Amino acid sequence: MRKLTYYVASTLDGYIAERSDADPSGGLFAIGQDYIEFVIANYPETLPVNARQALGVTDAGTRFDTVVEGRRSYQIGLDMGVSDAYPHLRHIVFSRKLAQTTDVEIVASDPVERVRKLKAEDGLGIWLVGGAELAGALYDEIDEIVVKVSPVTAGAGVPLFAGRGEAEARRFTLTDHVILDSGLAVMTYSA
Repeated sequence: MRKLTYYVASTLDGYIAERSDADPSGGLFAIGQDYIEFVIANYPETLPVNARQALGVTDAGTRFDTVVEGRRSYQIGLDMGVSDAYPHLRHIVFSRKLAQTTDVEIVASDPVERVRKLKAEDGLGIWLVGGAELAGALYDEIDEIVVKVSPVTAGAGVPLFAGRGEAEARRFTLTDHVILDSGLAVMTYSA
């Protein structure tokens, strides 16, 4: 069975963006050379198409062949004129508002049901890129969390998970960690 991995950047105080309409790569998350080298070596498939081209990355990667995201996360790319930031992956966007397109697969139905079907298919892992609402909806389906903890606090913003309501706590086990010279900690937790 395939795993759903929430691979995401976070501040020390648990925010993935400054506010719901902010670019998550904005001022909170500095991208240093050590981070770029880490991603190229370990998660090349998570680089968006423009970064892959600029860095000359052609490695298909070995972790993920599918990326899922919510409409707000997808909108960030659309606002920059990028209709498919991950054409090298099967790209699924959950939205009840977006019209179908040939660039990505738009799914208006229940994300839990769709992800369960994806997990039952053959293939590599499934990368949950964001956002917080989709992560909250898929909370019980997440098998692994890889959080890139930036050495900064935001004070407020978009949390790692939103809309969970009274969901029960889950315990994850730390299975790997890497501390980069820049102070960024990449923490891998398994359910």
